[in-house]
Amino acid sequence: MSILRKFGLAVLASAAIVVSTMSAHAAELVLRSSDTHPDGYPTVEAVKYMGKLLEERTKGRIGIEVFHSAQLGEEKDTIEQTQFGVIDLNRVSLGPFNNIIEETQVVSLPYIFRSVDHMHKVMDGPIGDEILAAFEAHDLIGLAFYDGGSRSFYNSEKPIKSVDDLKGMKFRVMQSDMFVDMVGALGANATPMPYGEVYSAIQTGVIDGAENNWPSYDSSGHFEVAKYYTLDEHLIVPEVLVMSKKSWDKLSPEDQTVVRQAAKDSVPHMRELWTAQEKKSEEKIRAAGAEVITDIDKKPFIEAMKPVYEKHVTSAKLKDMVARIQATE
Repeated sequence: MSILRKFGLAVLASAAIVVSTMSAHAAELVLRSSDTHPDGYPTVEAVKYMGKLLEERTKGRIGIEVFHSAQLGEEKDTIEQTQFGVIDLNRVSLGPFNNIIEETQVVSLPYIFRSVDHMHKVMDGPIGDEILAAFEAHDLIGLAFYDGGSRSFYNSEKPIKSVDDLKGMKFRVMQSDMFVDMVGALGANATPMPYGEVYSAIQTGVIDGAENNWPSYDSSGHFEVAKYYTLDEHLIVPEVLVMSKKSWDKLSPEDQTVVRQAAKDSVPHMRELWTAQEKKSEEKIRAAGAEVITDIDKKPFIEAMKPVYEKHVTSAKLKDMVARIQATE
């Protein structure tokens, strides 16, 4: 028996004892879904909503049980488990896929999107469908994109108001070569590490800070140990909901259609929750005394990203995709 299979069976055993409040237990087929974020987080609630739609549309035959708060592991581990079929559904950041699926690199590029609305238009259209389709070659079925907000730098040392202020500082990034290069292009030092290790790493001085959106900065408690938050908004990276191809192939064509549509229909609900959570998190963080730096010239940040584009956008396919995104109005 392979190590991965042993690990997968161990996860199944541990998952069986997790207490769930979902009505999915009554369904004939319960799809196990993973998320690193806590219960109540917009992505977690969106997948629960998808589960309700599935139960309604299949008359209770199919449901979803969401394991939030990294109960099944950090993202890198859960991606492998989903490919293997131990986990059925997985809400994952696109960053960890950058080194695996070429197409995900483009929408992970710094400043590729002009705004959240621009991102929505791109991901809701043919480019988004093209990227979702690319997952199948890697034993995953891309179902839908969720919002990940605008990511900005926060740290425990000082207010960052310019590119020069970043020089020599240590920042956690997702486990993606592109994000490592992004931080390096700004003169800082990138430290890839799992999301769940960031709080203690900042607290103990292993790193100076990290980068993320308002809700994650809030729900992770990072604002408690890194009170300087600079809204440079270097990334507007969507997140993806994927399904194990092994689990997908067990469904009838009719059920596959229902699952895909339920995932798509959960997106507007997720966006509503996300907008509300962003506002709530910002109010909480400001009230807690964090220093939010908004007076910042983004042009030097954007110009510093040229080497990142030159290194990572090399094939004709990716260059064409960048051009199509930039041309999207």
